[in-house]
Amino acid sequence: MNIICITNRKITEENGLDFLEQIERVAKTKPFKIILREKELSENEYKKFAEQCMNICGKYDVEFAVNKFISTAIDIGVKNIHLSISDFFENIDNLDFFNYVGVSVHSLEEAVKAEKFGADYLIAGHIFETDCKKGIPPRGTEFLKQVCDGVSIPVFAIGGITFENAYECIKNNAEGVCFMSSFMKNKNIDRG
Repeated sequence: MNIICITNRKITEENGLDFLEQIERVAKTKPFKIILREKELSENEYKKFAEQCMNICGKYDVEFAVNKFISTAIDIGVKNIHLSISDFFENIDNLDFFNYVGVSVHSLEEAVKAEKFGADYLIAGHIFETDCKKGIPPRGTEFLKQVCDGVSIPVFAIGGITFENAYECIKNNAEGVCFMSSFMKNKNIDRG
C-alpha cells in the first residue's frame, strides 16, 4: 500500500515532539511521499522548513512535495507540487517545471476536471471523520470509489485514515492513503 505523509507541525508540537526529528522518523519508514503542508506559515518560513525536509527525504530516498508554494518549489528545485483544486486552476500555465502535480479534490467533477487539465495524481477526501474537519460529515468510501473509478490517474484517500481503516480505501480502488495524525503524533511509527 502506498502511503503519503501529510505534515502538520501543530500536531507534532502538541504531542511534545520536535517536528524535524519526526519528519526523519517518518522518512525512515519509507512512505511513498511526504507533502509539507504547513498552511499557517508565510512563504519565507515555509521555505526554510521545505529545504530541511527536502534534505531529510533525500537522505532516505523518499519523494518530497511542496504544498501550495510554487515559487518555493522552483527556487529549491523540488519537482513535485501539491495544490488545492483552486490553486491548480489559478496556476495551470505555471506548472511546466514539475514532474508531478497532485491536486486535492472533493467531488467526482473536480477529479475528472483535474485529470483532464494535467494532474498526475489526486488526493480525495475527506473519507472518514477527522478532527481536521470537525462537524463536516465525511464523504465515505462510496465517494472514494466513484472518484477512483471515474479517473485513470492514481487517487489517494485522505481524512481520518488510520492503519486500521486504510484497507477499506484500498478495497475501494484507491492507489494509497494519506496519513497525518498517525505520522505526526507518535514517536514509535509502525506502518502496520
